[in-house]
Amino acid sequence: YPWRTIRGEECSGYWPAGTAAVHVNAAVAAAAARHVWWTRDVEFEQRCALPILVHTARFWVGFGYDGADGRFHIDGVTGPDEYTAVVDDNVYTNLMARQNLLAAAAACERWPEVAAELGVDPEETNRWSDCAARVAVPYDERLEVHQQDLGFTSRGPWDFERSARDGEYPLLEHAPYFDLYRRQVVKQADLVLALHWAGDQFEPAQKARNFAYYEPLTVRDSSLSACTQAVIAAEVGHLDLAAEYLADAALMDLDDLEHNARDGLHIASLAGSWLALVAGFGGMRDMGAHLLFRPQLPPGWHRLRFKVRLGACRLSVHISPRQVSYQVMGEQGMTIVHCSGDSEELVELEPDTPVRRSWQPVKPLTPRPHQPPGREPARELTRR
Repeated sequence: YPWRTIRGEECSGYWPAGTAAVHVNAAVAAAAARHVWWTRDVEFEQRCALPILVHTARFWVGFGYDGADGRFHIDGVTGPDEYTAVVDDNVYTNLMARQNLLAAAAACERWPEVAAELGVDPEETNRWSDCAARVAVPYDERLEVHQQDLGFTSRGPWDFERSARDGEYPLLEHAPYFDLYRRQVVKQADLVLALHWAGDQFEPAQKARNFAYYEPLTVRDSSLSACTQAVIAAEVGHLDLAAEYLADAALMDLDDLEHNARDGLHIASLAGSWLALVAGFGGMRDMGAHLLFRPQLPPGWHRLRFKVRLGACRLSVHISPRQVSYQVMGEQGMTIVHCSGDSEELVELEPDTPVRRSWQPVKPLTPRPHQPPGREPARELTRR
């Protein structure tokens, strides 16, 4: 799939930050797989999702390679962070490719006749599963954090103090990419994006350390970043910071935070506001078998209510201080996972019968991280 297109073919004019961003293939595949999971649309899975998953899985196997270390590597790519281009083993790309490969293998197992029409056989699906199991995930043992890509944590620091003093933000308008690509500076959530969409591949302590490490490096020169940082800030227990990032995402255009609202709405940031609320403070995650919720409220909030639909089930979630209410509307019940503190509980929900549980906020494992000078979230907005 192209990173930028008008008629279907790739038409990005700058390939290091465009064509090389092959993670878009996994994003399209993930969207198709999630649509199937949420809607239970069998026709869509057979006619649309399965071909998407098969062809993207074939792309990853053809693009990556088996290294001498026994791992499956994907080199020469650009992850979501466009200030770090053409790198090896970007963690977000690799983990999303892993999900893509596993989803393709599972879909072909569910629909073998449709898969056979696409030329898929057991040998090919076994290869997908094998590559997924061995995908490389760079980790810095000394710092005890994941590397955004291979060698990232060994690069030199960016002079954020100078950039703030000289009014150089956004950096893309003032600094040459030749300098940006060689430094530890992150345009938008990248490794942190992996903490959300591939969260099952990280331990809670790893998420906390990773978030604390990448926050001071992330300048948010993209409107796509604040919502993801809100989600993970909430997950690791920094609820006030999560609320500040939510405000940045929601008010991106209303307060013209990037001074470019005249050029059009930041639609992704508006959608990200919903993610910050539901995946952030609601803690909602798709666990495959069930939906999981880890409800929390930031300081000063009195209520958060939202609804989601899974197949034929409509679920209402109402979070108040120290308590959450779950209620399924309609004729079918469902099972969810409720999390509070370190505990998890399977909760059976019957139609039109509210179930209440208490919740405890996540205890932060690190101090509140700071941001690059001059790129802190607009805190005053959270007091409105």
